[in-house]
Amino acid sequence: MQEVYQATVDALFLLIAADPGIWEIIGISFSVSLQAIIYITPPSLMIAFLLAYGNFRGRRALVSIFHTLLAVPAVVVGLTLYILLSRNGPLGDLKLLFTQTAMVIGQMILAFPIVVAMAHSALQSSDRVIWETAKTLGASPQRAMITVMYEARFGLFAAIVAAFSRIIAEVGCSLMVGGNILHHTRNIPTAITLETSKGEFAQGIALGMVLLILALVLNLFLGSARYRFEAA
Repeated sequence: MQEVYQATVDALFLLIAADPGIWEIIGISFSVSLQAIIYITPPSLMIAFLLAYGNFRGRRALVSIFHTLLAVPAVVVGLTLYILLSRNGPLGDLKLLFTQTAMVIGQMILAFPIVVAMAHSALQSSDRVIWETAKTLGASPQRAMITVMYEARFGLFAAIVAAFSRIIAEVGCSLMVGGNILHHTRNIPTAITLETSKGEFAQGIALGMVLLILALVLNLFLGSARYRFEAA
């Protein structure tokens, strides 16, 4: 018990003292995950809208596929990318293995089906009268789509938050394609795994606190925004 208490105190000290090693790891983690979520958000929302409001053959099959992809383990995505990007792989000439770019690609693959599936559910549950009214008033399809998305914005934002929360905390894919290289590809989850295996719990606890604080801030922001909208 005393060891846990001391490790927690040391973790707080590392955060308060702005330990350069800790904040470098945090910076890499946020940089990679933010890039991934920014890149996949526009196409994910577009596809989710088409699946919710479109009428074409294979639509239900696509919805099922995206929901199935939610269960794909991060380590499987990492293994697939590793094979593709390794020296003898079909994309080996790109020399992306063990780089932040490879980590971004892996996290994009993980986040994409999450945003599509959750955004599709949010858009499908929105009132279709909004779409019909916008079209009746002469709005272009693009303008009508934006109107529908604005009305479902909290559900869409929740989808983005859920995807971001998953990829910033995943370890399997980042470890396999990033290599956990110090000052280069070591992010929060891979650092926690490494430090814990070494018995150095202070840094792991400090980084774990960062993830918990991030989750709390995102959920408080979403809840506060929804409350203000409903109270207006």
